[in-house]
Amino acid sequence: MAPYFDLTGKRGLVVGIANEHSIAWACARAFRALGAELAVTYLNEKAEPHVRPLAERLEAPIIVPCDVREPGQLEAVFERIREEWGGLDFLLHSIAFAPRDDLHGRVTDSSREGFLTAMDVSCHSFIRMAHLAEPLMNRGGALLTVSFYGAEKVVEHYNLMGPVKAALESSVRYLAAELGEGGIRVHALSPGPLKTRAASGIDRFDELLERTAERAPRHQLADVEDVGATAAFLVSDRAKSLTGNVTYVDCGYHVVGGGGGAPPPPTRGGEKVIKNWGG
Repeated sequence: MAPYFDLTGKRGLVVGIANEHSIAWACARAFRALGAELAVTYLNEKAEPHVRPLAERLEAPIIVPCDVREPGQLEAVFERIREEWGGLDFLLHSIAFAPRDDLHGRVTDSSREGFLTAMDVSCHSFIRMAHLAEPLMNRGGALLTVSFYGAEKVVEHYNLMGPVKAALESSVRYLAAELGEGGIRVHALSPGPLKTRAASGIDRFDELLERTAERAPRHQLADVEDVGATAAFLVSDRAKSLTGNVTYVDCGYHVVGGGGGAPPPPTRGGEKVIKNWGG
């Protein structure tokens, strides 16, 4: 029996791989495992030694630098894709940044420069990618970005990234409405907290991990492989009726959030038990 869905013959751009723990890496592995051909970017020369070997494991024919803050670099990525492939079927935007002082401080105290930087890198860069991808997706396609529950509700220590991710999720809806006529679907993935390089910048992140596992209905955390599998489905033709969505991959945490909902996990000898049901 043929696979229910695959990505054979599709070509995708993956932006945001930093290392083997990255959400973007898990997504890229899933894309490739299902037959997609990939273009992969790395941030700069410092990041290249960490990313290039991973891109080579994916047999990526296009491996290029991309710092969205550097004028012309993002445009050069899409020009390379146009020259080499002539078109694009999907892209993954998995980048976010806020200056340390603004990320660790109150939203009330955020600087104008820090806010604009965070919004430019974490949100507007996705809009720019959509603009550059549209002419390459004349047969339709899919655009994915990565958000977090802190866009919807206040999450302690998420700080400035909350408003920024809220803007990103709103952008997903508007892009979906504007690009739908051309057959381009737009999605945000919203994983629960994951141990990634980006997450390491959040204050007291280990506490957030523990609290999320306690509150989630399944009393466990999602992992990056879960996110990758979901991303692969969303860019496949089987997801052709889905667009404009925020898709949660968080073991149900978003339905209970910080209070109410699921009971606390069971205990054994006074120790909390975090279940792992697998799957």
